[in-house]
Amino acid sequence: MLVEQSLALFSTGLIFVLSAILAAYLTMNYVAKKTRSLLYWSAGMWVFAISVMLEIVFALGIYSQPLIKSYLFLVSLLVELLALGSIQLVGSRAIRYSYYIFTVLSTIAALYFVAISYIGDIITGYVVFGLLPLSVTLVSSIITFPAAVVLVAVAAVSYWRTHSKKMLSIIAGTVVVSIAGTLYIVQFPAFLYYAEFIGILLLWLGFFSRKKKGPSA
Repeated sequence: MLVEQSLALFSTGLIFVLSAILAAYLTMNYVAKKTRSLLYWSAGMWVFAISVMLEIVFALGIYSQPLIKSYLFLVSLLVELLALGSIQLVGSRAIRYSYYIFTVLSTIAALYFVAISYIGDIITGYVVFGLLPLSVTLVSSIITFPAAVVLVAVAAVSYWRTHSKKMLSIIAGTVVVSIAGTLYIVQFPAFLYYAEFIGILLLWLGFFSRKKKGPSA
């Protein structure tokens, strides 16, 4: 039991530090460049860092309805913020504004259903793992799948235009981090933290090794 808890604390602690550093880096870049893509991506990374901080709290054995509801909502918000960052690279204003409207409506729905639902104890082996109420699962899927489509589509188009492996690494990391937030429903709970760690490494590889003129320039 102590080994499981120590591993969970080490994993979440490391991921939190890496994500917080990356979030701060993106925020500083946004302040310097004032690009919307960096604004949404930096906000998404801060949300990710906060959600990982809650995973640390859960690994410490602290659990409550407000905490788990905050975690589930932040996971949904994270996915949408990262997708909003990617969709800034789309030239069509109609597509961007359509996704803005979808984001507002789906976020309100997520907040409502998470707030009214009772979430049982879904911590297993100090890891977030367990079945959620059907309404929460459905609204999470409604948010996640379109966001994943946006992320993958933008990745494909951006790579086709630029042939930049660093750009591909950034988008791939964004996709993995987004998907990681929904992995508490799989049969291998620890995979959540593996995916989060891999996603952060991909983002670090892309952002910290890219040229000055990045994807949002």
